[in-house]
Amino acid sequence: MNYLSVENLTKSYGIRVLFNEITFGIDQGQKVAFIAKNGTGKSTFLKILHGVEGYDSGNVVFRNGIKTGFLIQSPEFPPEKTISEIVFNSESEQIQAVLAYEKALENPDDHDGMQVAFDKMDSLDAWNYESQIKQILGQLNIHDLEQKAAVLSGGQQKRIALAQVLIEEPDFLILDEPTNHLDIEMIEWLESYLSKENITLLMVTHDRYFLERVCNEIIELDDETLYRYRGNYSYFLEKKQEREEVFEANVSKAQNLFKKELEWMRRQPKARGTKAKSREDAFHVTKEIAHQKKDKSKVALEINMSRLGSKILEIHHANKAFGDLQILDDFNYIFKTRERVGIVGKNGVGKTTFLDIVMGMQEVDSGKVVQGETVVFGYYTQSGMKLKDDKKVIETVKDIAEVIPLNKGKKITAAQLLERFLFPKHMHYNLVEKLSGGEKRRLYLLTILMKNPNFLILDEPTNDLDIITLNVLEEFLEEFPGCLMIVTHDRYFMDKLVDHLFVFEGDGKIKDYLGKYNDYRLELKAKSNAKNTAPKKEVKVVKEVAVQNPGKDTAPKIKLSYKEKVEFEALEYDLEQLEIKKKELSDRLNNATTEHEEIMEITTEFGTVTKALEEKTDRWLVLSEFA
Repeated sequence: MNYLSVENLTKSYGIRVLFNEITFGIDQGQKVAFIAKNGTGKSTFLKILHGVEGYDSGNVVFRNGIKTGFLIQSPEFPPEKTISEIVFNSESEQIQAVLAYEKALENPDDHDGMQVAFDKMDSLDAWNYESQIKQILGQLNIHDLEQKAAVLSGGQQKRIALAQVLIEEPDFLILDEPTNHLDIEMIEWLESYLSKENITLLMVTHDRYFLERVCNEIIELDDETLYRYRGNYSYFLEKKQEREEVFEANVSKAQNLFKKELEWMRRQPKARGTKAKSREDAFHVTKEIAHQKKDKSKVALEINMSRLGSKILEIHHANKAFGDLQILDDFNYIFKTRERVGIVGKNGVGKTTFLDIVMGMQEVDSGKVVQGETVVFGYYTQSGMKLKDDKKVIETVKDIAEVIPLNKGKKITAAQLLERFLFPKHMHYNLVEKLSGGEKRRLYLLTILMKNPNFLILDEPTNDLDIITLNVLEEFLEEFPGCLMIVTHDRYFMDKLVDHLFVFEGDGKIKDYLGKYNDYRLELKAKSNAKNTAPKKEVKVVKEVAVQNPGKDTAPKIKLSYKEKVEFEALEYDLEQLEIKKKELSDRLNNATTEHEEIMEITTEFGTVTKALEEKTDRWLVLSEFA
């Protein structure tokens, strides 16, 4: 059954053509990825399908009666709206019933309202739906539904928009970079969720493991033309290479034939017979093929790395804590030449703090961090990308240097460097605000590399970069002779570049794991499976006493009582609030301008909050066994 038909679709901005007369269709159950270079119209194409962007000519037709869900790249919500109002903004009776039930739980003394909510859930058979909604919200780390959109970061808004789309259970999902701002556990869950047979999907993503494991078809926009590959990412790479080899062979053959036919054309008189006329027509076809040009432009990365001495970076008996939150506990490590390390761990365990310590932006509580005299850091971080939108592209580069030294004594101008990074001359005087998200990332990467670092720290470098640029960046980093430290949710990127991992396990413990990230995840799953299949010890089950029927046999507790269910719901909210408070106190402790007396007060409060968090977490775990 066909869900989407696109026929002869053309879109341009002035003389710049994004795509020209592209045609394709998507059927029920297909999972399709859309691949193209940054700035060639991926997000524009999805906006056209969404109906928020116009097009020059062609037709876009969705099947009547299907429900379509769209996830845009950078969603924004009205600041006064709560997460609950955003997530449950749907006409679905089941969703509205779940919302009414959640509101009833907030007023447990209103027994009539509670009964109405229960009856509505029963009549619509919405209990499984409620469970699924909570699973989606929980997996995406969305707990405090009364938070206002005004206080949410861009990453939080993206996760909320994704939850909203998934909860509505549309027939056809259209997703723009769904893995951005998700941690690795979230990505692996989403990967499993979208692999379900009954889901029809069209998405733009740079996550190559995601493409490999979720998609069964890839469409590529290349030089204004659409190409289809009926397979996953591995199949796409194989067939794309074959297509390009055939193209090159045909052009080469046509060029040889064109030279011969050109000589014949020059020798022939103007008056020709029928056979000669036919040969002349064939000559023009050959000429057109011979003059075809493939856009082979790609990012050219080349730097003159500063010399790196034998002493690079040494960390000795480092300890770092914020109140009861331990970040480093007697951590020791000596970095060697061509070090390649990946940083992994759950949010809140101190990965960013560790990077700040390495960079000298934070001090350790005890121990020491010794940096070699020749080390030049290049720190690519999400928070560090502060390009000025009102500046021209070339001004952004010239602010750092007009002329940039390269290897072997060569030099290059700012304009030439921009062209190597796929910013053609006509873009040099564009304002930064006119660039796509991926183009801004590429420009920011350029400003980092042109400082010629010999120790690169990359914090989520892959967001919004196209696959072509990612491949070139990987090739460059594989040959990079300096040290490399990577924090990323892109598992493919990490597996390709790192030799070992610093695994942040919490409580200041950091495990040095020798191997790739995929090896580490497989090892964790093997341990988890072994634990689940091991013989379980006998557990004494607490029994509820049936007060109203004292003579009746008691039964093992198998579900929560009404009061416990209300308590369980309240605990989830309390835990979220305590986490927020803990983060706020941690940030205040980390503020260099905070007075000593205030630090002591904050530390005391931090300990109180941490203790409360532990106690409520223990109670939540007990109740969750029966939830």
